[in-house]
Amino acid sequence: MSEGRQRILGGIRRSLHRGPLGEEQRAALDAHLRNHPRGPVPARGQLDASGRVDLFQQMAEEVHATVRRLPDWSGVPAAVAEYLREHNHPTEVRLAPHPDLTSLDWQDGGSLLNVSQGAGDPDIAVGVSRAFAGVAETGTLILRSGSDSPTTLNFLPATHIVAVRADEICGPFEDAWDRLRERLGDGSFPRTVNMITGPSRTADIEQTLQLGAHGPMDLHVLVIGDAGG
Repeated sequence: MSEGRQRILGGIRRSLHRGPLGEEQRAALDAHLRNHPRGPVPARGQLDASGRVDLFQQMAEEVHATVRRLPDWSGVPAAVAEYLREHNHPTEVRLAPHPDLTSLDWQDGGSLLNVSQGAGDPDIAVGVSRAFAGVAETGTLILRSGSDSPTTLNFLPATHIVAVRADEICGPFEDAWDRLRERLGDGSFPRTVNMITGPSRTADIEQTLQLGAHGPMDLHVLVIGDAGG
């Protein structure tokens, strides 16, 4: 541990009027971090695969996201173009450089989308991302940072469109974290894991809900395939 970190933690201990942890306490904390104990999971987090997708859509729509289901990935470009057209949004799109997205034909059907790849840009109003997972109990999307999933796409565009496979929608948050550990390993977590539930919002001023206060004003979710894969 660095000297600076020791100084900071030492200051916290002094403010709590306690010294360093004893061996028994350290062992208990180490076991807790290593074993990933699960908290209570509500009944709505224990549905079957089809029920999870239905609940995810219900919960996402309750927090002002919109959801569309597609049979396969090939329909994504047309679905994006249709959504932007229906809502009179710009057709310039910044795409996360994820192979599930970049392998698609973005001019399919004459969509007239102007598509580029890379990190989010405040001058580009529409971003399309690939979620790592979804959480049914709250309608939440899990997006991990990485070269194929720029975190800036989650916050800079006014309109955020996110694709997730139906079989990646978990019941509770615990399952999503288990999936992340299985995929990446305990020691290889990404720099950032964003949990996105609906568009950005705040009610700080007079308790009046305002969408788009700190990020996207619109969140549109494309659920790909069925719950069986």
